[in-house]
Amino acid sequence: MERKFILGIAATFALVAQISQANSADLHLIGSGASFPFPIYSAWFKDFSKKTPGVTVDYQAKGSGAGIQDLINKTVDFAASDAAMTPDEIAKVEGGVVLLPMTAGEIVLAYNLPGQPQNLKLPRDVYPDIFRGKITRWNDPRIVAANPELKLPDLPITVVRRSDASGTTFVFTKHLSAISPQFKAEVGTGTNVQWPQSDKIVAAPKNDGVMATIKQTPGAIGYVEYGYAKLTKADIAILQNKAGNFVPAGGEGGAIALEGAQFPPNLIVWVDDPPEAKAYPIASFTWMLFYAKQDPQKAEYLRKLVDYGLTEGQKIADRMGYIPLPANVVEKVRAASAKIQ
Repeated sequence: MERKFILGIAATFALVAQISQANSADLHLIGSGASFPFPIYSAWFKDFSKKTPGVTVDYQAKGSGAGIQDLINKTVDFAASDAAMTPDEIAKVEGGVVLLPMTAGEIVLAYNLPGQPQNLKLPRDVYPDIFRGKITRWNDPRIVAANPELKLPDLPITVVRRSDASGTTFVFTKHLSAISPQFKAEVGTGTNVQWPQSDKIVAAPKNDGVMATIKQTPGAIGYVEYGYAKLTKADIAILQNKAGNFVPAGGEGGAIALEGAQFPPNLIVWVDDPPEAKAYPIASFTWMLFYAKQDPQKAEYLRKLVDYGLTEGQKIADRMGYIPLPANVVEKVRAASAKIQ
């Protein structure tokens, strides 16, 4: 009788230990931020959650600015930003931040024109002037001269820009400021900028909001991450690069633009105007942001999440409209992820 009682107690303790062990991995990791990488992050986090028992990863695409603020306010476990973080923002996070470039993409100019003319070419002195409100009609002589084979309508240009604090806006305006002194002086660079006052410049939230507005507005043009344009089968312009060549998005041009990037120790690098002959002109890395010091169990699974993104995650990048990270960048990111503690 006594032996049965002891065995029963042992079995109870074993069951409690099993339940405790199961609960120890019952984690809900919450992230927020950039909409630029949302399609690929959404696929990653869903698959990682499926393959990691007891762990669920949820991510809300609010825009880079909102994600950084959530990280500063400590209302999330991680964030994401196409604008990385400034030294002032990093200083507001007690214990420090680990910034890891997890994927990369191209910013494209999607347009909506009657008759759907394909392969619209925009020279590098033309598209900055569209976004600073100096070229206002589709049959402007400078657009027509670059596209003699296209029938361009006498239609006002409606520029669609982001309404929220956006890393996509940061990368796009950084590029425009690099190639146009006038744009730099009048509009400048930032996650939020002072766009020209015009009833033909309209605002929409997040990449999907900009894309939806373009689709609904004849004569519209706006900037979005390539994956959104690909997903919606939008018409996108072929842009002229620094070497003078017109390069379409979605090919090797984005990878060529980023392959020469030299990463400093903080892993924040920009390629504002790539010089390579075959480079697509607007490409950028995008970062995930982690607390350097946090709950040990969360840190363990966040490191596993990073490793998933660097291995399985990179395999789907190309077909989703993103640029797979070069092998040397993967190794740098993997080494830096050890700082998540």
